[in-house]
Amino acid sequence: MPIKIVIADDHALLRQGIKNVLSLEPDLEVIGEAADGEEAISKIESLKPDILLLDVNMPHMNGLEVTKCLKADNTPVKVIILTIHDDESYVFEVIKSGADGYILKDIEPGMLVKAIRLVYEGQSFIYPTLTKRLFGELSRQEERRAAPPERRSSKEERLTYREVEVLKLIGRGMNNQEIAQELFLSEKTVKNHLTNIFRKISVVDRTQAVLYAIKNKIVVLD
Repeated sequence: MPIKIVIADDHALLRQGIKNVLSLEPDLEVIGEAADGEEAISKIESLKPDILLLDVNMPHMNGLEVTKCLKADNTPVKVIILTIHDDESYVFEVIKSGADGYILKDIEPGMLVKAIRLVYEGQSFIYPTLTKRLFGELSRQEERRAAPPERRSSKEERLTYREVEVLKLIGRGMNNQEIAQELFLSEKTVKNHLTNIFRKISVVDRTQAVLYAIKNKIVVLD
């Protein structure tokens, strides 16, 4: 079965361009379009897609409001925010809203397809050029406000105390060598912890691990 997609953007030309790109992939199918936030919610309810490609700036309800509404209702659709904004504040707001992905409108077609497939499989996706700035801002915020290791949510219980510590340091943008020095471990031990963390929370890279940490309050955003 193909991955069913709804595109929500108030620009018809952009919707058509994305639809043309996705139509070339045999495992992707655009089953609906919406020109504003209210229509997007209506289409989700009636068509029940797997993925919603959602613009941030739309009439009636913006993308973040739509996302919060869908997540509050436990709607099973995966939401990928589509925007021209590439600053950290937008990334944080998107993550807080519960969105599963964040991509820029100038994304390469191949990367768009990759993002959709990853999110459909349960991963998170953030536009790669934002990763370094996101890590930098997370590091600054963690220095100002960090949740103590013993305050763990139920979703963290699968992780050991040490794995939570490593995950927090990933959120501060540290590389393996810096984490090893901070925790007085060998780099090999850090790599082993990372392997276990990725497996336990079902992610494939550090960016997705940080998104998990934010969503589950391991890394606290201001």
